[in-house]
Amino acid sequence: MTTHGGRQALGAGPYVPDGADLPALRRAAADCRGCPLYRDATQTVFGSGEASARLVLVGEQPGDQEDRQGRPFVGPAGKVLTRALEAAGIDQAESYVTNAVKHFKFVVPERGKRRIHKPPSLSEVSACKPWLLAELELIGPEVVVALGATAAKSLLGSSFRLTRHRGEVLTLPGPDDITANVVATIHPSAVLRAGENREAAYEDLVADLRVVARLLA
Repeated sequence: MTTHGGRQALGAGPYVPDGADLPALRRAAADCRGCPLYRDATQTVFGSGEASARLVLVGEQPGDQEDRQGRPFVGPAGKVLTRALEAAGIDQAESYVTNAVKHFKFVVPERGKRRIHKPPSLSEVSACKPWLLAELELIGPEVVVALGATAAKSLLGSSFRLTRHRGEVLTLPGPDDITANVVATIHPSAVLRAGENREAAYEDLVADLRVVARLLA
């Protein structure tokens, strides 16, 4: 357990500054030690976009390319997301993109150098949630999209099942000052892993994003 100001840091909460704007939140997140993931990651990967965004897209965690470049969704999954948003009629330039967890979690095989993504634990997702809530409180979006089960559980609770409620329009629970519709869908990386079913998975993603487009219309 790391310390902050002489106290044990129980998650990211002690690192989140009160009354901060997005640039200040980003600077503060760079020094977050609220969970052990910072030790191996290259850097904190904070959200990207404007505070005026009507739409917030929430993924799981940074990948290898995101960790190296310091920006969310710049790798292969990001390319799928960009294409799907365009197909659904959503202007990605008017959205804010972030992740439930801000550090890359990975393993390195004994005989390889390639860093392989490892899903964050529920405790790591919970530890990082204060950053996500701070982003949502500041932006005040009309719609939040949970990309994948990890993001959905972070936003909607650990009992949420993506397979049962994918594409539904839900209400974001939590602090009263965050009021937004939530739509959960698959993570773009799931499309890349779908093999022979890749096109069908992509069409499912686009169909869910079209639900979002109608909410924003």
